[in-house]
Amino acid sequence: MRLLVTGGAGFIGSAYVRTVLAGGYAGYEDASVTVLDKLTYAGNRANLPERHEQLDFVEGDVCDTDLLRQLLPGHDAVVHFAAESHVDRSIADPSAFVRTNVVGTQTLLEACLRTGVERVVHISTDEVYGSIASGAWTEEWPLAPNSPYAASKASSDLLVRAYARTHGLDVSVTRCSNNYGTHQHPEKLIPLFVTRLLRGETVPLYGDGSNVREWLHVSDHCAAVQLVLTRGRAGEVYNVGGGTEHTNRQVTDLLLRLCGASPGQVRYVTDRKGHDLRYALDDSKIRDELGYAPRVPFEEGLADVVDWYRANPDWWQAPSAVRKAAA
Repeated sequence: MRLLVTGGAGFIGSAYVRTVLAGGYAGYEDASVTVLDKLTYAGNRANLPERHEQLDFVEGDVCDTDLLRQLLPGHDAVVHFAAESHVDRSIADPSAFVRTNVVGTQTLLEACLRTGVERVVHISTDEVYGSIASGAWTEEWPLAPNSPYAASKASSDLLVRAYARTHGLDVSVTRCSNNYGTHQHPEKLIPLFVTRLLRGETVPLYGDGSNVREWLHVSDHCAAVQLVLTRGRAGEVYNVGGGTEHTNRQVTDLLLRLCGASPGQVRYVTDRKGHDLRYALDDSKIRDELGYAPRVPFEEGLADVVDWYRANPDWWQAPSAVRKAAA
């Protein structure tokens, strides 16, 4: 089995690759993995083993047609994590999100079609659904993205659907809730707050902190991706939830306690433009069809994350460029 993993040096992609290389997925203990990653600010070569007999690392762009057509032959499947994913950055400059998330996905799908790759899993997000006041989204819910990031991911999802329906490409989509875990770039809420609190700094909480998110440990997400890769149906979408809802204020309070920080280190800031109030996924489809269930309790997983950032200051204190060059 040969896998090509795009964005495999990023937070979620590297967690998936590390698990494959550690023999964590039954039937894939001997799988070889090619990681394709552009090593932008969020990609870190140090997230992966420096050397591993089952790993090949290629620094490159998912928008590079020639590179993809060179790499893809001989691979049995592609797991497509590569994406620009930070909402604030997408508001400031959406062009990079359209290029990577939309054009990059189309380029990859076309290259897979032309080179005969048998299976593709496309990693998406619950943000494509917009915001929901009550209840939870099923996979049939209309797409109503509210940020440029979410719009770019919704566009890529529709391209996946088109390639499945038009060309018969064996591709499935996963839409996950908010991920947390180790090796996450300190621009996202949990690692940003943890690293600032550990330095004794203040943390910026949007609005009144009432926005609600469903949290999913990265290891549970990757396990779901593997289930979809091996047993998911072509052309289908699978929601992947964590089953735990918290307001941003509640998460902040947990982090204050775990970091031994003071409530005075929280400062309320002007809310983000178009900030979605609540996300919630109905993931009964993947549970019923594929036997998925999250295993990591949120507070336990969060404590482990804080411990990891506390024990690895060199990872998050070094600038991205330094970490990239040192890999």
